[in-house]
Amino acid sequence: MRSDYLFTSESVSEGHPDKVADQISDAVVDLFLGIDPEARIACETLTTTQLVVLAGEIRGNGIMDEAGNWAPGIPEKVEAAVRETVKRIGYEQDGFHWETLRFENNLHPQSAHIAQGVDAGENKEEGAGDQGIMFGFACDETPDLMPATLDYSHKILARMAEDRHSGAAPFLEPDAKSQVTLRFEGGKPVAATAIVVSTQHAKGYDQGEQEAELKAYVKKVVADVLPAELIGDETVYHINPTGSFEIGGPDGDAGLTGRKIIVDTYGGAAPHGGGAFSGKDPTKVDRSAAYVARYLAKNLVAAGLATRCTIQLAYAIGVSEPLSLYVDTHGTGTVSDDKLEQAIWSVAQARLGGLTPRGIRTGLSLNKPIYSPSAAYGHFGRKAEGDLFPWEKTDIAGALKTAAA
Repeated sequence: MRSDYLFTSESVSEGHPDKVADQISDAVVDLFLGIDPEARIACETLTTTQLVVLAGEIRGNGIMDEAGNWAPGIPEKVEAAVRETVKRIGYEQDGFHWETLRFENNLHPQSAHIAQGVDAGENKEEGAGDQGIMFGFACDETPDLMPATLDYSHKILARMAEDRHSGAAPFLEPDAKSQVTLRFEGGKPVAATAIVVSTQHAKGYDQGEQEAELKAYVKKVVADVLPAELIGDETVYHINPTGSFEIGGPDGDAGLTGRKIIVDTYGGAAPHGGGAFSGKDPTKVDRSAAYVARYLAKNLVAAGLATRCTIQLAYAIGVSEPLSLYVDTHGTGTVSDDKLEQAIWSVAQARLGGLTPRGIRTGLSLNKPIYSPSAAYGHFGRKAEGDLFPWEKTDIAGALKTAAA
């Protein structure tokens, strides 16, 4: 590993068109899991000027039958969830308005061939909803045990969104992006060399005193979010570097579910298996196995067993047990990586019921309508509160430390 380098991560706001799509897809997931906790959901969303389109496959009691007939009142609830999501984000613009946008619902029944591989049977454990590889990661760069570049990028935009919703920054509109570059020495962040923030704004905030007000506001947010010791003479700001940014969101660019998978995970600081999260119920290991991999990596770092940890899990569709488990502590582990793998198998079996799809789901209580808050500002590095973000708990750190001793 290099110890001295520059590294950059980006984030996008809840009003970015792809994030609008993610949040709509997860609003549908939450709606259906609230009706049937065992529902099967794969919901994709397209957003563009004054239009939201849903497509995908579903199955669930009280939702849709095998012939594709909706249960009474469900289509209306789906549309209401979509419009409420857009309203909550804050879109009331001519090019994208929660109340007047066109809506198309093209969801249909899940393939029976997929169902026969995933469902548990008399002599068969429930299988994974798809094949794939999933990664989890944690490091000690921030209190959230996340890569610092991504953590700060998320927090800049989250603070701006709070100020927009509260009225403290009425000149902000929903669409925004951020990017943070940090200089590392000895593997630790020591300085911010570049901060990029592009935010949609009210008319006039691209010139004169209003532009200066916007830029001063963004610099204050950055100063509030980043540790003071990281900001100094070498910090360069690029705030709305293209100039005007009045047209944004789905009116400016089409949005699709699952196009911000690096923003959703580790900002490029760790590998990604390629599968998106939003719009999928937790039988899909793209989502649930990535969550448990983060849970395990975070607990290893929280236990002091490493300062940096990458975990890979692999699954085959219709097969319950993972095909492989791989741990890499990048030379920072206090015990060997193979010993940590053995500790994970042992603790996962005892505390979660294993690393099967059902073990993950039941062990982390994922069969609940908890996903909408995860669809903006990252799925990881969040605070575990109540039923939300259970994969961010560090409640097995002690067990892992004991098992690895």
